[in-house]
Amino acid sequence: MDKTPINSKHIKIIKLVNGEELICHVISGKGQTEEKSPLLRLDRPLQVRYVPQVTNVGFRDYIALVKWAPYSDDRIITIPKDKIMTITNATIGMCNSYQNMAMNYGKLDDPKRSDKIMDAMRIDEGEEEMLEEDLADLKKIFKEGSKKRTIH
Repeated sequence: MDKTPINSKHIKIIKLVNGEELICHVISGKGQTEEKSPLLRLDRPLQVRYVPQVTNVGFRDYIALVKWAPYSDDRIITIPKDKIMTITNATIGMCNSYQNMAMNYGKLDDPKRSDKIMDAMRIDEGEEEMLEEDLADLKKIFKEGSKKRTIH
């Protein structure tokens, strides 16, 4: 775990050709690949995810920062430069959010399902029979409704 503050001028938003957006510390100096290298090293990359929320006044996006390589303990991720569409500077607010997350990068949760969630997802045989009966009823209602053709 690295508690050293990151220089905000090296925090970048990287848009990949597949549409994903990453926020990361772009390593400079000795830690980076050679200038002619087709690769770029990223320190603690986080994916920017837009999560829609319903509010009293309509929809708005909530921005979540999640570990980009969640199944790896690697802090430095190397990517091909030809997969990058743009690199821009992050706003002060995004830099602050990134720094808070990056200082605890090693502690970020792996995307594992808890036993409680898995237990909640299990369906016992009695519930399965009830679901099948409900589905049969819905099919019957749909079939009967499709026979009635009304134009308004």
